Order: sequence, then structure tokens, then C-alpha cells
Amino acid sequence: MPSPKFILGGQEIPRGTNVTINLDLPKLYNTPTQLPVRVIRGKRSGPVVFISAAIHGDELNGIEIIRRFRKLNILKKLKGTVILVPIVNVYGIMTLSRYLPDRRDLNRSFPGSVKGSLGSRVANIFFDEIVKKCDLGIDLHTASIHKSNLPQVRTNIDNEYTFNLAKAFQAPVVLHSELRDGSLRAVAQDEGIPILLYEAGEALRFDENCIRIGVNGIVNVLRANDMLPKVVRKTARKIPIITRSSKWIRSSESGMLRTIKALGDTVEKDEIIAYIDEPLGDDIFELRSPFDGVIIGKSEIPLVQEGDAVFHIAKFSNLEMAEDKIGYFEDAIEMSEFNELNDEESIE
Repeated sequence: MPSPKFILGGQEIPRGTNVTINLDLPKLYNTPTQLPVRVIRGKRSGPVVFISAAIHGDELNGIEIIRRFRKLNILKKLKGTVILVPIVNVYGIMTLSRYLPDRRDLNRSFPGSVKGSLGSRVANIFFDEIVKKCDLGIDLHTASIHKSNLPQVRTNIDNEYTFNLAKAFQAPVVLHSELRDGSLRAVAQDEGIPILLYEAGEALRFDENCIRIGVNGIVNVLRANDMLPKVVRKTARKIPIITRSSKWIRSSESGMLRTIKALGDTVEKDEIIAYIDEPLGDDIFELRSPFDGVIIGKSEIPLVQEGDAVFHIAKFSNLEMAEDKIGYFEDAIEMSEFNELNDEESIE
């Protein structure tokens, strides 16, 4: 029995091909605007997976992750189909903005509508043309502006399938994440399409370690999904920290933030993680951890207002184990198995 046709943007894409398709989007004022999509189809049947980045226009790491991934020689052995969308929010990236021109968040606009706002219309095109055709999605993000994230995969760890894929990704942390109304992950789940969310690095910056972990992680997930050939590992598989609970610690005062803990550091309950100094006064305020855990996100700007989110801490009681697990990701730049990427100069 012949395999069903695969059509995207009105174009049939045969097996064993690698093509770029430009989907028409609403004009930016009077300028024609398109959504560039790369479709890589293996010669053999298999799942359909989309990999997207820059739903927020200032989150750039994912664009580079997808660029490097699509150049891998291993994709010649792909089973199934991979749809690559490196820049979903093409409007936001033009102005280095997280948001759309009307200040809406595209990741709160799904599933969208053909008659709604600009964000709603873009979400509708992306969801109907790409997401609905897939069995799985990997959505790449960074922290918001002036914050940075330790590489982490967010998903529903109560779902055995996505939980196993999240662990296979081999980021340092797997975090159980609740769904948010209007988000891509929430609406996709309602349609029976699971999504892994990779969060790593800082907005408007490239982070080499986060990029390498992302490229390797995507390959690991496709291998676990029987879309790429598996390898015999020379070392034991790295198991990430798995946590159900995390909390943003907020500034108790306004002033200058003096951090003494970094991303990936373990912290004990009541341990001082930062000081807040008055710019003209002599008062110094302590910021303490409310529980044992690992810092997975932090502010990168030293100016804080009372109530600002400063540290994101994942709750984890076995700190010695956490330190051992976190340690491996620091060597990820050297661990890449893909020799074809080693010829490129690293991003500093």
C-alpha cells in the first residue's frame, strides 16, 4: 500500500527530499511577509516532528540550534519527516522584540483564528499548516529579556511518552510544567500532539553550551523516537535532575543586586543567594533560598525593584546528587559526536 502524500503549504513533498517552503503571512504594514519552513523527509516512513524557535522574537539560541541541526550528516538516515521552523515570530525578530507589533504574545494566541488579531492569525497559520500535521513537537526557547536559564526541558512528566523523551534529551534538568492558556503546548496537547519545551540561555544572546546541548538533545529525542539510528554509548547515559516544583524568588527591596550564586549552583534552605544594596545608603538586605534546590534561572541585570523575579530555583532535596548531575553539562561543548560541526568556529 503506498504511503499517504505529505502536503505543506499546498505543495506535495516526496520522500527523500529536503525543501524550503515559504508560507504567506499577513503583511507587515504594506510589506509582504512569509514564514520560512524547511521540510526534511526520510526515504522510509516514520513519525512527523516539528522543531520551532523564536516564537518570541528576541529568543535567538533556537535559531542557531536549528541551523546546526539541519546540516548534520546523520539526517541522511532519517526515518519519517522533520519540519524546521527557525523563526516563528518573523515580525518580532525584525525589531528584536519578544512580542508582535501590537504587543501581543504569540505564545498566548493559540490555536488562533483567521479573523482575529495579527497574533491570532499567525498562530492559526502555524498551528494548522504545521503543528496539526505532526506527531511530536520540540519548541526552543530562552529566558526573557535580562534573565538567563540553565538548559532544561519542560513537559508533563506524568505522561510516560513525553517524560521518557525529556530524559532522553539529556539537558541538565527536566521540570514538570503546568500548561498555560493559549500557549502552543497547551493547545497542541488538546489535539493529542505532545511537545517538549527546551529552555536555555538568555534573550538576544547566543550561548555555545546551550546550543550544543540543544543540537545533541534533538538528535537524542529523534533516536529515542526511532527516527535516527541509535549508537552504542561508550559511557553511561546521563540522567538529568527531575523535579516537579520550582519557584521564582522575588526581591524584597529595591536597589542594586549583588548575586553570590550562579546558574546550576545548589542552594540549601535559608542560604544567602544574593544581597541587595541601597545605591546611596548603607543598608544591605539578604535574599535567601526558601528550600533546598538548584538555580535554574536568574536575573542578569543588577538593578532590581521590590517584587522583581531574581532567582528561579528548582526544588531538589539531594544536593550532592544534584551537583553530580549538573556537572556533566559543563563539558557539553567538548562532548559533541558530530565532527562536521567541529570544523565551524565556536560562537563566543
